[in-house]
Amino acid sequence: MLKDRGFTNVINMAGGIKAWNGNKAVGPEDTGLYLFTGAETLPQVLIVAYSLEKGLQDFYLSMIEKVSGETVKELFEKLARIETVHQERLLVEYRKETGTDPSQDEFEQTQVSAAMEGGLTTEEYLQLYDPDFENETEVVSLAMAIEAQALDLYQRTADRAKTEDVKLALERIADEERAHLKQLASLLD
Repeated sequence: MLKDRGFTNVINMAGGIKAWNGNKAVGPEDTGLYLFTGAETLPQVLIVAYSLEKGLQDFYLSMIEKVSGETVKELFEKLARIETVHQERLLVEYRKETGTDPSQDEFEQTQVSAAMEGGLTTEEYLQLYDPDFENETEVVSLAMAIEAQALDLYQRTADRAKTEDVKLALERIADEERAHLKQLASLLD
């Protein structure tokens, strides 16, 4: 499966996923798939993906007021900015695909979900991970878990896509989530 996704150096780890201590997607196989039927058009996929990015950005921004440490506040601001870059790219792709030019505010009126990346709500993520939001390492670890969940969701959705353009777009979005994970890993370091 990994080699089919372009990974060239695949190592079979003793103990399998149960021995893995890093980030991994959680929940049943259909987690988040309620957002995608597999029959969406490319513009519809871009709207859902944007909605999930916006949900995560809103979460990060809301946390700034809830934490007391200045370093953690700055971290949440940085995480929110990372999501902004992805949102902007999705909006550009939507405009190109539809031949329309909605403003960001107009486009945000099309949001379809209260979920965040990966298809879970804020409450579901908090119940799963129960992070200490005053601890920078735990905040970055939560962000990595959310990105891992999003990567998994986009890959599973791409596998179900009915058209090649949607499949390719979902794979590009998954690649961006992979890049986000790398950014967060370097931030963690």
